[in-house]
Order: sequence, then structure tokens, then C-alpha cells
Amino acid sequence: MEQPEQHGAVPGQPIPGQPDFPIVWEKPDDEQLFWTHDAMHFPDPLTMLDDDVLIHTLERHGFPRAAEFYGMPIRPHARRINTYHYRAMVPVTTSPEEIETIGKRSQERLETVMYQLNDLWREEFLPEIEQYLEYWDGFDLHGASMPELLARLDETMDRLERLWEIHFRVAFPMGLAPSMFEEFYRDLFGTEDPFEAYRLLQGLNNKTVESGQMLWQLSRKALEMPEVRKILGEKSAAEVRIALEESAEGREFLAELRAYLDEYGHRGDKWGLSYPTWVEDPTPVIMMLKDYTSQSDGGPGEKLTELAAERERLLNETYERLRGYPQAVRDQFSSLLKAAQESTVLSEDHGFWIDFHAMARVRQVFLEFGRRFAEVGVLEQPGDVFHLTLDELRETAEKLPNLDRRELVTQRKAEIEHFRTIQPPPALGSPPLGPPPDDPGSRALGKFFGTPPQLPSEPDVLQGSPGSPGTVRGPAKVLRSLSEAAEIQQGEVLVAETTAPPWTPLFATAAAIVTDTGGILSHSAVVAREYGIPAVVGTGVATTMVRDGQTIEVDGDKGIVRLVTPG
Repeated sequence: MEQPEQHGAVPGQPIPGQPDFPIVWEKPDDEQLFWTHDAMHFPDPLTMLDDDVLIHTLERHGFPRAAEFYGMPIRPHARRINTYHYRAMVPVTTSPEEIETIGKRSQERLETVMYQLNDLWREEFLPEIEQYLEYWDGFDLHGASMPELLARLDETMDRLERLWEIHFRVAFPMGLAPSMFEEFYRDLFGTEDPFEAYRLLQGLNNKTVESGQMLWQLSRKALEMPEVRKILGEKSAAEVRIALEESAEGREFLAELRAYLDEYGHRGDKWGLSYPTWVEDPTPVIMMLKDYTSQSDGGPGEKLTELAAERERLLNETYERLRGYPQAVRDQFSSLLKAAQESTVLSEDHGFWIDFHAMARVRQVFLEFGRRFAEVGVLEQPGDVFHLTLDELRETAEKLPNLDRRELVTQRKAEIEHFRTIQPPPALGSPPLGPPPDDPGSRALGKFFGTPPQLPSEPDVLQGSPGSPGTVRGPAKVLRSLSEAAEIQQGEVLVAETTAPPWTPLFATAAAIVTDTGGILSHSAVVAREYGIPAVVGTGVATTMVRDGQTIEVDGDKGIVRLVTPG
């Protein structure tokens, strides 16, 4: 959980502003809340439409409905402040005693579902999500009249509300399971190793890791096709598709690439509607393919097999250690282990289907409006639609072609570009009085989002959290988007604000991972462990302190990064 004092703030008193980040509160009471920037999911400025959808799913519908289902005593508020996404968690009651009582009941409900979650996902939630995907895929967006398209927008928003209720219905107990398992394991065996329990959760396939494995297999096919291998080796990523079209062998490989994109390509650079998907622009995939064809090891599939074998060996040893414990303890261990393993897979799978596959379809609905707006000249290009609010989009559609939005979009783009150069404060508003709650849910949240980094004990050292074990020294490659992915070479350390699931194939090339955000249960940390490479997460400042080419040492066990050579 966020520790207000780490932000140089005094509990109960508004955090002082900074001159380049002036605050105008949307509501008078907002200053009394404690707002944190979700840099793990949204490190960059948000478009107006991205913000509207976030408000819709986080503050109004998805999160609150799931929280109500579990009886959780908190509700989120979300604001776009100087283009950045901030959120505040607000108790549903002001009485500490009542919050504690409600929290205990909620914890019991969450734990009950936690043990049933995998069955719920496979039997109820995933089939429902697949129905929504069929709904979007079965509609002719281009052929629809404007009234039909507006009706489709309303239906899309209704389904979006339900999808994000499912998302949080899964996410709350899912995040709890590995954290509770690790704590139970540590209580049993008294280990100080932060990864010992998590090694029993490794080597489990999921949709994110699977996407990297299938891309690796596609690269092996490319190596067996002389013309394709030559094109990938000699042409730039932007030139590859055109060159492949010129031969029968190239067109055969293109068909394989399209099949891959149909299955795994409905996702963009980061979380958000405004990022093109790989289906729309496969350049990032081609960049990674080019890199994979230069590698000759066994790839991510071989590493997963090794990790699975180690998991089973360690699990057998652990059950031997448990032989002298009461049956009730052994049963609880087995139940928590099963829930934690299933949740480790679900942590990637639910995002694959909801955050990316479903949202890619929602993006296409909005882009159809953008296409029509650009066609009649009220926008310069289809993607400009993401700079409108939902209400503005509807009004523009209803009055087409009489509302010219080009000047408005220009102003909003300029605002985004201005604040893109400014580091947003990690927290705003008024820190709460008293320490953060110490309960299973709050601890799990802290392991996912991470805690503010401690000040380093020595110069030229960045302090973060252990993400994946091991120590590696190598040149740093600071990346802020997948468009820069072609620059990373084997042996380099990937340094990023955050790594969304589409970045995962890069983990097969990088020697280690360093991020500004996240904790030991963040996406970056979990996937780094699945690829068997060291990771330090939640440094807060790596992308600003580390320079391209600078030699750094990543100590994933201690959670520190040493700057070996000057930046």
C-alpha cells in the first residue's frame, strides 16, 4: 500500500504542489482525498476517451459492483489530472470499527471465492466473455447506418460494464491467493528467501507466456524458409510485409503470421484504447520475430519446461517437510497451493481476454466513428476520435457533419504533449491519518503495486523490490514503448516504467528486467520468473536515473540496481 510519508507529505495535510503541475480540483472535496498515480498501468498521459472509459469501468460500474459483491468497504474515485490518471480509495463508512467488521466479512467472502475461482472462470466467466467477442465480431461496423452504430455504442458500453465487473470479480480473490500462500509458507518454514514459496508457482503456462512460445515457434518456421529468413535478416520491420508478398514462400509465411495475430494480436503497446493493436500494426511482432531468428537456444518453451521440472522437485521436497505436520495443516497447504497456482495463471489469462482481446473490439467501435468523422472532415484522422469524450462523440455523430472538432482535438493533443515532458507527482491531495491497514487484502495489493522504494544506503544504487532471483551485469536499454523494441540486444538489461503483457516476448532477449513500478506479484516480476531472468521492480526512478548503454548490475534477490559505469 502507499506510504504517505514516502512522498514527503504530512498525514492529514494537503501535499504541496509543484510549479509545473498546477492542480485545479474537479470537486471541492477532492483535495481531502489521497490520490496516487497508477504508473504501473497508465504511465503516460491519457486521452479524453480513455479517461471516460476508465471512469466508466473503475468508478461507476465494474469495480464498485465487484466490491459490493464481495462486501468490500472501499470504493474508488478516478480523475484525469493534467492528463494523468489518478485514483483514490475511499471507505464506504467513516467508523474504523465498522470498517474492520465489514472488512472481516469481506475477507471471508473473498477467501471462499478464491478456492472456487478457477471453476468460475472456466464454467461461467470465460464463456460469457467469448459470447461478447462473438457479438462484436459478428457486427458489420462499416455497413451500419449511423443510428445503428450509435445503438451499437450503447450496447458496447453495457457489455463493457459487465466485462469489468468480471475483471474485478476475478482480480480481487486472484490477487489474494498467491499472497496468502506465500505468507502461510513463510509462517510454516520461517524462510527469509522472498522467492522460496513462489518457486512452487512457477512453470505454469498462461496466455501471456503462450504468446511468446508461439512467436518463438513461428520464428523457427521462418528459419526453415530460406527466402523468409533472408528477408527478416536484411529488411527493416516496416519493409518485411511488402517483401514477403513478392514470393509464394513469403505469402505462405504471411498466412502463418496472420494466424498468429488472429490468436494473439488483439493487444497494443500498453493498457488503453488509443494504442493500435498488433492486428492493425504488426510492426512490433515483426521486430521481435527478427530478433528471435537471430537466437539459437531453446526459447521460452524450453525454459518453461525447466521451471516446471524444478517446481515439481521442490514440491516433492516440501511435502516431505510437511510429513510431520498435522493433517489440517497439510490440507490447508494443499488448498492454498492449488488456489495460488490457479490464480498465477488467471492473473495473465483474465487480462489477455478482458484487458486486451475485448478492449480491442471496443476500440474498433470507436474507430468506426473516427473513420466517419474524418471522412466528412470534422476530424483530421480516425484516431483523433480518442481525444473526444463519450458525450462529445455522441453529439458529433448525431449532428454529423455540422460539428467540427479539429481545433478541439489540436488543443487536447498539445496539452498531452506538454504534460508528457513533465514527471507527474506520485501522490496528490491529503494523505490519510494513521498507518495503512495491515490485512491480507492490503498486503496482497502492496505486493502487486509495490511499496514506495526506500532510500538507497549507498551512492550509485537504486533500491526497488525483489522481482525475480539472480544477478546479472550488462548494458542498459531504456525503452518507453514497443516501437523501440528492435533496439534491444541479447545481454542487455530492459529498463522500463512498466511492462504490459505485450512486452513479454522481449523477456526472451533481455538479460534482466528493471521497472519503475510494481511489486513481487506484478506482471513484470511474475513473467520475469517464468523466463528465468533477474528482475528488480518498483525502483521509482530507473527510467530517469539509468542511461542507455550504461553498465548496470541487477540483483533480483536483494531488489537493488547498481550503476557500474557513469551515465
